[in-house]
Amino acid sequence: MRTAYFETIGGIAGDMTMASLVSAGVSLDELTSKLRNLAVGDFEIIGKHVTRSGIDAVHLEVVVPEQEQKHRHLHHITGILDASNLSTLTRTRAKAIFQVLAEAEAKVHNTTVEKIHFHEVGAIDAIVDVVGTAICLELLKVEHVLTSPVKMGNGGLVRTQHGNLPTASPAAVEILRGYPVLMTDAPHELTTPTGAAIVKALSAGMMRDKAFVIESVGYGAGTAEFREFPNLLRVLIGDLEESEGTETIELVETTIDDMNPQFYPFLIEKLLASGARDAYLTPVIMKKGRPGMLLSVLTESAKLALITELIYSNTTTIGLRIQRVSRTTLPRKELTIETSLGPVKAKSILRNGKVQVTPEFEECKRLSLDLNLPLSEVYSILEKDFSSHNS
Repeated sequence: MRTAYFETIGGIAGDMTMASLVSAGVSLDELTSKLRNLAVGDFEIIGKHVTRSGIDAVHLEVVVPEQEQKHRHLHHITGILDASNLSTLTRTRAKAIFQVLAEAEAKVHNTTVEKIHFHEVGAIDAIVDVVGTAICLELLKVEHVLTSPVKMGNGGLVRTQHGNLPTASPAAVEILRGYPVLMTDAPHELTTPTGAAIVKALSAGMMRDKAFVIESVGYGAGTAEFREFPNLLRVLIGDLEESEGTETIELVETTIDDMNPQFYPFLIEKLLASGARDAYLTPVIMKKGRPGMLLSVLTESAKLALITELIYSNTTTIGLRIQRVSRTTLPRKELTIETSLGPVKAKSILRNGKVQVTPEFEECKRLSLDLNLPLSEVYSILEKDFSSHNS
């Protein structure tokens, strides 16, 4: 599984996250071009290499004319994203981050999500940081995000538009409730609300002794330099090999009998893009003999709030059933196999000491269209080509 692992050496902020992913291989020109799809006004991204404790890192600065900065509500930002031609995956991830921010700000200020207007995080530079991070993850084909415990400062004050606040800001602390953090004595704001929201919205949790094949490494630098440790965020991009075992996961279900069935494929796509482990539909007969659908979603506990919000906002349901279940998984990894039809992405599953390698369906579909071959013929050819890998 294509994974991004963020190590919060000096905390995490939106600009550091985007910079680390540029350092890991994203083209700054391509990123900037995609960000131009956002109707937010004029901005420029200035990238440069800096050194923190002898380590080369990328530092990004979003430069915005002073008159362009505005305070925005959540619906303004959602509208900007919906009006763009960015992919569904990128828009969904960015919306999830802003939803987490809005809920935390509403809690801290004792108001509602609808009434919250973003100050710092509603400005163009913060929007660029959040959407840019989502774009970078898609460009790197990242499916899964993990982190180290999130490092936070303690004992100092930081100036904001709300006045002087603790370095572990109320919004960041609220966002990271239930997520592992590491409190330090550093009198700096190590983790910003935007950085915390990126973690809470996208991360499935800790790495925890999982086999990980590193493909690329990136370092994103913060603006300040600290004496205590380098102000860096490190990201490792690679494939996470799933091991056999039992895990605990959340099952979210609801039955629906009054929704346009054309909406279901979009809903499933959105849930999976937001990090659900699985999402599926089962036809059911409901009360009074009405036909309906049972929506079932499997998700990590860290994503439960996001998944429930997506279901409520994209369906007609008024209630959800949530239960914690156990599931067993077989060791699995992704690989590319050279075949008579060219390189093909496949999955390898280990069971009882035997390896079974099968092609991904989307690869078979692609070959069928590209080569004008029946899908069944593509499968037959690949089954023969894969026979030497199965034992």
